[in-house]
Amino acid sequence: MSNRSTSETALKRLGLVLGLTRLGLLAETLTRAFWPVWTVLFVAAAAVMMGALEVLPLEASWALALLVVLASGWFLARGLSKVQLPSREDAIARLDSTLPGRPIQALRDAPAIGDGDAGSQALWRAHQTRMAERTADAHAVAPDLKLARLDPFGLRYTATLLLLIGLLFGSFTRVGNIADIASGGGTALAAGPTWEGWIEPPSYTGKPALYLNDQPEGALVIPEGSRILLRLYGEVGAITVAETVSGRTGEVPSAAEPEQSFEVTQDGGLEIAGPGGAKWDVALLLDTPPEIAISGQADTSARGEMTLGFEAFDDYQVIGGQARITLDLASVERRFGLTPSPDARDPISVPLPLPIAGDRSSFEEILIEDFSKHVWAHLPVTITLSAEDAAGQSGQSIELPITLPARRFFDPLASAVIELRRDLLWSKDNAVRVSQLMRAISHRPVDGIFKRETDYLRLRTILRRLEAYRAYGLSSEKQEELAEALWELALNLEDGDLGNALERLQQAQERLAEAMKNGASDAEIERLMQELREATNDYMRELARRNQQEGEQSGDQQQAENSMQMNQDDLQRMMDRIQELMEQGRMAEAQQALEELQRMLENMQVTQGQGQGNEGDQTMQGLADTLRDQQGLSDEAFRDLQEQFNPNAQAGQSGENQGLSGGEGRGTAHDGTGGSGDGEGESGSEQGQGEAGEQGEETGDGGDMGLGDRQQALRQELDRQMRNLPGQGSPEGDAARESLGRAGEAMDGAEDALRQDDLATAIDRQAEAMEALREGMRELGEAMAQDQQEGSQGNAQTQGANRDPLGRSQGNQGAAGTDDGLLQGEDVYRQARRLLDEIRRRAGEADRPDVERNYLERLLDRF
Repeated sequence: MSNRSTSETALKRLGLVLGLTRLGLLAETLTRAFWPVWTVLFVAAAAVMMGALEVLPLEASWALALLVVLASGWFLARGLSKVQLPSREDAIARLDSTLPGRPIQALRDAPAIGDGDAGSQALWRAHQTRMAERTADAHAVAPDLKLARLDPFGLRYTATLLLLIGLLFGSFTRVGNIADIASGGGTALAAGPTWEGWIEPPSYTGKPALYLNDQPEGALVIPEGSRILLRLYGEVGAITVAETVSGRTGEVPSAAEPEQSFEVTQDGGLEIAGPGGAKWDVALLLDTPPEIAISGQADTSARGEMTLGFEAFDDYQVIGGQARITLDLASVERRFGLTPSPDARDPISVPLPLPIAGDRSSFEEILIEDFSKHVWAHLPVTITLSAEDAAGQSGQSIELPITLPARRFFDPLASAVIELRRDLLWSKDNAVRVSQLMRAISHRPVDGIFKRETDYLRLRTILRRLEAYRAYGLSSEKQEELAEALWELALNLEDGDLGNALERLQQAQERLAEAMKNGASDAEIERLMQELREATNDYMRELARRNQQEGEQSGDQQQAENSMQMNQDDLQRMMDRIQELMEQGRMAEAQQALEELQRMLENMQVTQGQGQGNEGDQTMQGLADTLRDQQGLSDEAFRDLQEQFNPNAQAGQSGENQGLSGGEGRGTAHDGTGGSGDGEGESGSEQGQGEAGEQGEETGDGGDMGLGDRQQALRQELDRQMRNLPGQGSPEGDAARESLGRAGEAMDGAEDALRQDDLATAIDRQAEAMEALREGMRELGEAMAQDQQEGSQGNAQTQGANRDPLGRSQGNQGAAGTDDGLLQGEDVYRQARRLLDEIRRRAGEADRPDVERNYLERLLDRF
């Protein structure tokens, strides 16, 4: 009796827990049996709320409704056949399975033996008591509602999602139509009288369609261009439509037409008259035209591309735009080739760039176009920007009068060819004038106008074609053909080898950028990086040559004021940084650095002698001239030596040399030694005579004393250059002076040999002098680069008292003309990255004062 009472008492305490567990089992049973039923009902309800009954024909609605009923009934019957209500025993078994040792079953058991044994009974009671204590902590078992095994495709989730979409974007009032169909009154909707309506805004507005039945009466604001759709059910004439928002004239459908559709074009009223009717005062949300404005001045890039910033606005989105450029003929200075009336030309029209992604209702962009080949280049024009929205409305900016930006040509002959090209394109009447000027330019090609014979031949070919076309009438096609030929000739005259070097550089940059985007291998990246280095070096050498030849034409002072000075070391550091980023896998940063390098190369100015300034440039140039003149003098001594053994063979050449004062020999020296001259004998002759002085000119028969005097003049010029030699005190500077000293000693030996008519010894000593000169120039370049680096560091140290912990100038205390600004002479992004790394490094040094470290940490928190 005691054991049974303990069991019953424990089960009574578990009554609530068992009840909840039993309800959980019932939920499991119903869910597994009837989940297909509510899945079908959810899908049907979602379709009704989204307006499927209004879109589908009545017969299709009947068929779908019947299908839903049959499917729901079949799943319901199938579920009922599987339902078995859980009993109390099922609840006890479920609960007991979750408890350690199944204590409930133990409480309901009885001992099989030991009824008469007091010890066994005591042990059994103790066991029962322990099991009863375990049941005290029992909790209701949560039902297992997982249906993944029964619904492997997740149809129940899809149905739930569709129901939520119907509740959010549909109308719950449409569910009432189901009752009409289910009760056999499916014709009630068609019999009416009732109505339905929808408001569909233009798609470009991005606004959703509105169900007119859900809109409260009174004021109704809808976007301009919206379309209203109405359906009237029931007896014709029971419900009518009256509206003044469409502005329709002419043939207007009947007010009782069962289906009506019209576009809202003006404010007005809309009324549905009849049973369940409504009335609204419709106000249009007007679509304003887009606005566009020029946001900056037109600039020209190094390649002649015009860049013009602009900004556009619209209440929805801008879908297009264009820039229209027209010639301001009244402002053109009508002289020379611009005197005749210009040929009729259409205004220039180019599309405006739009954002590839993002909001187009308000944006800023930059128009980049190259008009260098257009006849209006560098002439007064007016630019007007226009923008168009999706509604077909357009807006225009104010006219901007400018001189059309384009590429400029600094070579005099190239500039003349471009002007002739412009005159030819300006008017066909200029053909005679252009041909006459071309004949005048090419009349005496030996006067040094053309640097290459091929350029002269190309000009003559264009001239013959022009005169042939002119004889039979110059057509527009031939005019454009000749203009293209003149453009190519001007580019060749202007750039020479520089154009090829630039093309190779751009190709190397493009290939490297493409390789980084496509994830090329490390070996391929390294090969392309080396190709970029070689192309950059070639471009720098050619650009240096061009800068030297055109320094006076382009204006040295203007270049110094408007451009950033770079040297080979700067480019080397940038390319090393790009390679380092690529090796670290930071391709995005490497791509950005490559773009920065490209922009800097487009706008760079090359400095000779590693950026040491005008004094260093002049010293290096003087030494190069001395080396060139020494080579020319050595060539003359060699020819004189040949004459001693074979006078007849060298007589004609010797006479020519005397007339040219050794110029041809010096031209050869240019090619052989890599001097900075252009390789023409005539220029070398003039420079050599200037250096040696009039007393050393060859005015007689080229005797030994004349050569000796000229050698002495070169030695004196070298002494003068050594007195102004930069890099004093540095190991490189001392080595340069030592090498130039050896060159001077060799010159002295050559002079003595020349005066003693020992030409063979003189040539040997002159060779030693040239080798020492080359070595001295190389070491001098290293010294100048070292001085520049140490000078920049020393400047920072001497001004340390006026700088903050980061080395920046405090306020305006920096000396004028120094690099006190944060971003002097370097790209903004590279300098910012370098500065941030320096801040982090200094902030992590524990030996710095707390005040400084706190200041650095505040900078890091802010930026």
